[in-house]
Amino acid sequence: MTLNILFFTITIRKRKVTLQEAAQQEMVEKLYEQNRDRQISMHHFM
Repeated sequence: MTLNILFFTITIRKRKVTLQEAAQQEMVEKLYEQNRDRQISMHHFM
């Protein structure tokens, strides 16, 4: 009889975001919103 046991330990830590990374993420979200709005307006235009 063989008994195989496998254990995993997962640790989740909150990552500290630098000011530069936060500014970059905000710009990405703003551009995403603009593109989404543009797509919606083109869809309504058709």
